[in-house]
Amino acid sequence: MKKFDVKAGGAKINNQIPEEMDDNWDLKKLFMEQSYRIVDSSDNIRSIFYENEPYRGHPTEVFAYLGVPDKCSEKIPGMVCVHGGGGKAYREWVKIWTDRGYAAIAMDLAGRGPDGERFSLSGPDKDDESKFNVDAGWHDLWTYHAIAAVIRGHSILRSFPGVDAGCIGVTGISWGGYLTCIAAGLDNRLGCAIPVYGCGFLQDNSVWISTFSKMSPEKKKFWHEKCDPSIYLPSAKIPMLFVTGTNDFAYPMDSLKKSYSLPKGTVSLCIRIEMPHGHTPGWSAHEIDIFTDSLFRGRPGLPVFTSVTRDGRKAEASFACNCRVEKGILAYTTDTGKWQERKWHQISLEVKENRIGGTMPEGTTVYFMAVEDERGAYASTPHEENKK
Repeated sequence: MKKFDVKAGGAKINNQIPEEMDDNWDLKKLFMEQSYRIVDSSDNIRSIFYENEPYRGHPTEVFAYLGVPDKCSEKIPGMVCVHGGGGKAYREWVKIWTDRGYAAIAMDLAGRGPDGERFSLSGPDKDDESKFNVDAGWHDLWTYHAIAAVIRGHSILRSFPGVDAGCIGVTGISWGGYLTCIAAGLDNRLGCAIPVYGCGFLQDNSVWISTFSKMSPEKKKFWHEKCDPSIYLPSAKIPMLFVTGTNDFAYPMDSLKKSYSLPKGTVSLCIRIEMPHGHTPGWSAHEIDIFTDSLFRGRPGLPVFTSVTRDGRKAEASFACNCRVEKGILAYTTDTGKWQERKWHQISLEVKENRIGGTMPEGTTVYFMAVEDERGAYASTPHEENKK
C-alpha cells in the first residue's frame, strides 16, 4: 500500500517583517509606507498612481484601482489582485472584493494607465521581450518591476487604519499567479496567497519552452535563479491555495505539482477537469472566497485532505470538513504525452463519514481525488502518476 503525504488546511498567519534585504529586491524599501496620488474617486474605489522602480534610467509610476471603505466599524481584511498576461488593472475585480467587505488593490503591470495607454512614466511592458531578454539587465526585467509593484501595492493597502494589516492576501491569475508564487516567498507580511494557473519550473515544462530553447545556458540559468517561482516558493510559510485546471495550456500539471510541493506552509488544492483559462473564471472560483474567509474571518474553510492511500488500483482518502460533503470524485486519465492534450474523465466515489474511496479504471496513468461539500466548495488531492 502506498501512502502519499498531504499538506493542507490553515496555519497561523506569519506577519513578521524580515530585517534583512533580499538579494534581488530591497525589501526594506518596498515594505515602507508608500505614497500615492489620487486621480479619480467614486464608489469607494480610487484611481491612483504610485512610484515604482526606475526603468532604463528614468523614474516610473504604476496605475492601480484602490478600494477601501471610508468608514468601517471594525478592522477589515484585504486582497492584492494581480492580473495576467492579457490583463490590466481591473476595477471590477476590486469591486468584487469590496462588495465582500474587503479592501483591495489591483495594479497595472504593463505600464498602462486607466485609458489602457502607456504614459510618460511607464515601466516595462508585459511582452516576451520584457520578460525574457536578460541582456536588458535584472533591474529592467519585467519580473523585477512587477514584483516591486505588487509588494508596494500591498504596502499601500496595509497603511489604511481601517484595514487589518495581519489579514491581507494576494491572488493572481496566469502570469499574475506566477507573480503570486514569488510574492508568497518574499513578502511574509502576507496572510495567504492564491495563485490561479501560475506556478514555477517554467524551463522544465511550460508554454514558453521554445523561448528558453533559444537562450544560452548562461542566460537560462540567470533567468531561472532570478525569475522562476521555484526559487522563492521554499521560503513561503503562509497558507496557499493553488487553483487550476488539468489541461492548462501555459502551466502544466507536472510543473504545478513540483511547485505546490515546495512551500513550508500549508497547501490546499483546487484542480478541476479542464478549467478554462482566463481572468473571469480565475477570479470567480468560489473556493477563493471560502479560503480567505476561513483565514481572516474564522468561517468554515475548504475540505482538508488528511491522508491519501493506494493499494493497486484501489485509492482512498480521508478528509476533514466542517460542512457536509456531498460528492466524492476520482479524476483520471489513461493518456500519456503532453499534459495539455490528455483527456480526463471522472467517476463518483462513495462518501462514508470522512472517507472516500474506489477503484480506478484499468489503464489509468494519472489520477487524483476530490470532494465537494454542500456549499459547492471543492478540494482535490495531489495528482499521482501510475508508472509502469
